[in-house]
Amino acid sequence: MANIEVDSWTPADFESAGVLDLLARQSVEGFITGLHASPDHGFSVEFAEHRLYNTGESTRHIDWKLLARTDKLFTKRYEEETNLRAHFLLDASASMFYPEGTGRKWEFSIRAIAALVHLLEKQRDAYGLLLFDKELRRILRPSMGKSHHHRMMLHLQKALRSKAEDYGSQTKLLSALHELAETMPPRSMLVLFSDCFETGLNSMDELAAALQHLRYKKHEVLLFHTVDEATELAFDWPNRPYTLVDPESGRQLRLNPAEYREAYRDQALKFRESLRLRCGQFGIDLIEADCAIGHVKVLEAFLRRRSRRNL
Repeated sequence: MANIEVDSWTPADFESAGVLDLLARQSVEGFITGLHASPDHGFSVEFAEHRLYNTGESTRHIDWKLLARTDKLFTKRYEEETNLRAHFLLDASASMFYPEGTGRKWEFSIRAIAALVHLLEKQRDAYGLLLFDKELRRILRPSMGKSHHHRMMLHLQKALRSKAEDYGSQTKLLSALHELAETMPPRSMLVLFSDCFETGLNSMDELAAALQHLRYKKHEVLLFHTVDEATELAFDWPNRPYTLVDPESGRQLRLNPAEYREAYRDQALKFRESLRLRCGQFGIDLIEADCAIGHVKVLEAFLRRRSRRNL
């Protein structure tokens, strides 16, 4: 695994990172902040709720002030500290810089990571950052605190300004997932942003095996399947000839979308449905992230759904 260290930052870097930081803070206003609530309850600094005291229980957590006001016995319940380690894994292959000229999938992913970092920071959870193309590149090891937060935003801003040619054109998603399954500390959380396109991927079984490896090692996995739905899944292109270029292999294909749209949609939907099925089997949280609608709406829907599930 390659380690990336940045020796110095320019004043412009800090200013740009500050803007990204501000936008991320604004985007999480109103979000549900319970990204990772422990299902167990113990004693910690985070108060959760009151419940009626049951005879025979320890009196340690009785709320005596509430007893004085209500003449009823209630105990305090707390959310147990989870010491979560979240590893953000960002696909840096050429296909993530699609659509050409906008890089909408890449920008969507970075802004979504910045927003999720703020939620983890509020919960005092550790987070780190990795990229992968042909190899796995460690950017920041999981940590927390103001200095770590600043470094995270600086690295994200650097990535936001980068181009496809700054990374390897192809990706090795499977090897990155297998390597992380073995090297991440036990019971970590992996938050993956990828379109799951890999040149040479023979079948969904190979990707499923890599995801299953992570779950076998007791890691929690959130997969943001990042695509431009209109063009990459629905093949919604104007009816005229195009020369399509695979950004990772360089292969070219000249065609009229109208002639292939139905067959293409059928294959794309089969791929998505297979991915959804495998994630469901392994207990992986799959988020179908259409970059065209923006990271705020995608995260809002995801966090609401996750919060309802944790109730």
